[in-house]
Amino acid sequence: MILFLAARPVTAPPVRPAPRRRRARFRPLARLRPLAPYRRIFAVPGTRAFTAANLLARLPMGMLSISAVLMIAGSRGSYALAGAVTATGLAATALAGPWTARLIDRYGQSRIAVPATALATLGSLSLLLCVHYGAPDWTLFASYAATATTPNTGGMSRARWAHLFRDDPAARHTANSFEQAADELCFLLGPLLATLLCTTLFPEAGTAVAAALLLTGVLLFAAQHHTEPPAAPRAPHASAHSPLRLPGLPPLLLTFLCTGAIFGSLEVVTLAYADAHGIRSAGGALLALQAAGSGAAGLLYGLLRPTARTRRRFLVCLAAMATLMLLPFPAASTGSPAALAGALLLAGMATAPTMVTGMGLVQSRTPPGRLNEGMTLAVTALLGGIAAGSAGGGWAVDHLPGPGAAYGVPAAAAALALTATLLTGRRGRDRP
Repeated sequence: MILFLAARPVTAPPVRPAPRRRRARFRPLARLRPLAPYRRIFAVPGTRAFTAANLLARLPMGMLSISAVLMIAGSRGSYALAGAVTATGLAATALAGPWTARLIDRYGQSRIAVPATALATLGSLSLLLCVHYGAPDWTLFASYAATATTPNTGGMSRARWAHLFRDDPAARHTANSFEQAADELCFLLGPLLATLLCTTLFPEAGTAVAAALLLTGVLLFAAQHHTEPPAAPRAPHASAHSPLRLPGLPPLLLTFLCTGAIFGSLEVVTLAYADAHGIRSAGGALLALQAAGSGAAGLLYGLLRPTARTRRRFLVCLAAMATLMLLPFPAASTGSPAALAGALLLAGMATAPTMVTGMGLVQSRTPPGRLNEGMTLAVTALLGGIAAGSAGGGWAVDHLPGPGAAYGVPAAAAALALTATLLTGRRGRDRP
């Protein structure tokens, strides 16, 4: 048997031809994929629909106040009356906004946002009719105060992102960055559209179009039920209390108040600078550069994958904002509008990352069932800071030598925001 096996010829296994390798194609864009984080969040069904509707509803936020000012000043011939009416509406919004947001959290976005928007739209139309037909001044205050029920459309959109990506912090960071860039875009295009409508058509055109866009956008947004976060019924425990009682939120709202003062003072001082240099029509363009820098930085910030803790990133962003806000002061002192334009562009690049990180802290320090209310409180703090900053910037323009010196007000507000966070930042406890 052994001899027989030894005598058998040994045959090698058949050799299979090697598989033909495909030639690799060089696709640098496919490897880098710079927009992959944004493509990932918008790949979720329903996100594009509610984002488009929310942008339509959010655009009037940058139109309503300037449309009211142009409409009232154009018909009554008094900027003081127009400013007093808009200031009253701002104060009413600061009081009613958190209550509207609390109802939205408790009963759902579609059930509360639609009737609240309808009431605000009626207030805008009432203001339009009172101005057009020469009603007494007190009717203007009452009508514009009724617009305080306008829901925080940006906060509702952020709440949807937080619900969809509640287990994905990186996606939430990208979504918050996109939302901040959308805010900058709306506050960039809104005043331009309002001015164009009021000056080329008739004084009431801006208010009419803004009211129509707001109501249409909110109706379309509320119709997207499958992405709406669930309503949070009233809880008997501590989370039922206002977020203002949470230890970490009031210090953060103080920082938002100082940040709003930057925006308010920067707007007034820049318009005064343009008027003093005979380029009054270019004042809006100078502010648009600041908003453009902020929006671009916000989109780029959303592409990053943050590694440090949110609180530490917030301090870094505040320090960068306080540093960059020093640039407009020497640029304005040169008397060159071009130098000021470049300084404003650079100064705006730290604004959006600061706001994105700050809103992330608001989300982490607010119970999930009170998210709309927490973000509305942040917006209310911003509005209060804008009002204070506008007053401070106007005082500086009138009393300091030269309009360039007034740029010290936004720089001081940025330094104050950083100081407030350094002194009170450790009191907050963030949810993972």
